[in-house]
Amino acid sequence: MSANEITPEVVAAHGLSADEYRRILKIMGRAPNRTELGIFSVMWSEHCSYKSSKRWLKTLPTEAPWVIQGPGENAGVIDIGDGQAVIFKMESHNHPSFIEPYQGAATGVGGILRDVFTMGARPIANLNALRFGAPGNPRTRHLVAGVVAGIGGYGNCVGVPTVGGECNFHAGYDGNILVNAMTVGLADAKRIFYAKAAGVGNSIVYVGSKTGRDGIHGATMASAEFRDDSEEKRPTVQVGDPFTEKLLIEACLELMATDAIVAIQDMGAAGLTSSSFEMASKGGLGVELDLDAVPQREQGMTAYEMMLSESQERMLMVLKPGREDEARRIFEKWELDFAVIGKLTDTGHMVLRHRGDIVADLPIDPLAQASPEYDRPWTPTPKRAHLAPADVPAPNDIPGALIALIGSPDLCSKRWIWEQYDHMVMADTAQRPGGDAAVVRVHGGRKALAMTSDSTPRYCLADPVEGGKQAVAEAWRNLTAVGARPLALTDNMNFGNPERPEIMGQFVGCIRGMAEACRALDFPVVSGNVSLYNETNGRAIPPTPAIGGVGLLADVGRMATLAFKAPGEAIVLVGETLGHLGCSLYLREILGREDGQPPPVDLQAERRNGDFVRDLIGRGHVSAVHDLADGGLLVALAEMFLAGGIGAEIAPPEGTPPLHAWLFGEDQGRYLLTTRDGDALAAAARTALVPARIIGRTRGDGLTVRGERSISLVELRAAHEGWLPRYMAGGA
Repeated sequence: MSANEITPEVVAAHGLSADEYRRILKIMGRAPNRTELGIFSVMWSEHCSYKSSKRWLKTLPTEAPWVIQGPGENAGVIDIGDGQAVIFKMESHNHPSFIEPYQGAATGVGGILRDVFTMGARPIANLNALRFGAPGNPRTRHLVAGVVAGIGGYGNCVGVPTVGGECNFHAGYDGNILVNAMTVGLADAKRIFYAKAAGVGNSIVYVGSKTGRDGIHGATMASAEFRDDSEEKRPTVQVGDPFTEKLLIEACLELMATDAIVAIQDMGAAGLTSSSFEMASKGGLGVELDLDAVPQREQGMTAYEMMLSESQERMLMVLKPGREDEARRIFEKWELDFAVIGKLTDTGHMVLRHRGDIVADLPIDPLAQASPEYDRPWTPTPKRAHLAPADVPAPNDIPGALIALIGSPDLCSKRWIWEQYDHMVMADTAQRPGGDAAVVRVHGGRKALAMTSDSTPRYCLADPVEGGKQAVAEAWRNLTAVGARPLALTDNMNFGNPERPEIMGQFVGCIRGMAEACRALDFPVVSGNVSLYNETNGRAIPPTPAIGGVGLLADVGRMATLAFKAPGEAIVLVGETLGHLGCSLYLREILGREDGQPPPVDLQAERRNGDFVRDLIGRGHVSAVHDLADGGLLVALAEMFLAGGIGAEIAPPEGTPPLHAWLFGEDQGRYLLTTRDGDALAAAARTALVPARIIGRTRGDGLTVRGERSISLVELRAAHEGWLPRYMAGGA
């Protein structure tokens, strides 16, 4: 048998089904060679083609008057006025980060940065959403250390602040951690760059780093579940160089200041294959590439290796005729490779030449347009039994329960993580990690951008529709809590094997809930990523639709924070409290249970309450604001106390649920506010038909509930700040 013979085993090794291979034969009219098969395999991989998800992604709302570009390009683009645009996206690097945590996380940051500056934006902020296995799992500590070091190592060196994110732990991620990276950039609204190629005969130019053998089959690996041999996939993990990325950012932005670029695309998943295919397909053109001209850092690379390599810090662009030398001078000044490797044609084919021979000839549009689109069978997630507050036991000791919650892996301070990130570089970070949302000034003015990442997988596991609604609503609420008007979101849909109907049902349910919330909150989806097959030996992760939200503050001086500011202020609870304890952290961390339904999300109330709170912030009528989420009211109160160092005394008003349910219930659409005039605020709330009640005052140096034992700041801080450093040092 020839080494290049295409056998059923070779087809399967490329992640293609027998039916997909039959489609290939029909498109080609012949059997493909090994290079052509490799190109089909990456272009039709789940990671690149979205073949299991695109039917449902089309149901998400993507338009609004302020949306310049929705899904379909490298990143989403929104208008923020004054001739400025924000470009942002979130992407996953889950599989690579589990195999090689440092490089997997680092190259995830590098890839999402390129998605944003490819479109003409200067990156101004990074965020991340991290999920690890149970702390007791023998691999978890190693994975946390490697991922955090990789994010910090890349982001710090490239000079873009990492300003926010989230980090949770659960046994459901023991076999598949999640590393979702988000970048936000700022651009001139009239100078957005796209990937649509144009101009037959125009040069195709390769810039950045040389091509090596790292990352080959990375897209295919990211489109399959893990088995026991996952360690053997280390060669598919890319290796990043943040210093080269910094040079690439500056060189691209310098060239973008001219009018030389026709189209530009970063080389991400599937590298040279996807970048050239996407540009040509969007422009309805063909492409000829001379692979001998591709800058290579290894000897004897084959066409197959060059086309499938996912080496980092590389870009592909189409230039206007005669502008090659001008562009070359810029990239050589920045000490980057620059090579004309091909041209656009009118054939509609990708033709690859290597060592004087044509090594591949593929029809572009048939390959792209005939990519599989599956309507996978799905089954809805069964409804769980409702848990009434009275059916959930109260703790023996409320202060002890709070200490346990505030020091739990999910709610403890993540300072150990974010202090490894440079969150102040560029000098525009106005609100650091630890609040409801990060805030970054638009350089040189009063405007600021708020940004957050949010998801509650335990809700999505119990009820994907409500969980999908809640993920969007919480991102919207976090932006609102700092005073920003939420504008748009990017998503990262992390799920298990879509070929299993119950997993596909989770995906469908989350999409339906998200779509409903996006419409109700005028919060469109402008970009995103789908990561499926997050599963090891048949055990899937909890459904995790991570939401990255961006909002606008007209005046950064009106920004709200969660810290108590002064003693003697009224504490006002906005929103209705029914004491919902199903799927709560109280239930899990204090009682060791993970049952019940998640809290329902009333989107009309969410909108009404949030608009009311945002208006109060804009008018300067409140001194501190914090949304209520994991752990409920008492955890939110403790976080405000920890941030401000001023204590509080609270008591439940008449007609509230049982005390433990009032304190720890996770009802949605709620905020805690402090104000000098609680009566005026409560009157304004009544006029706006918003539930709001004064529940106490800021005073003293501890937290007191209904006159019972005060919880000291020292006690709370020790629990909150202690768990993660102790765990990472090898303690429990």
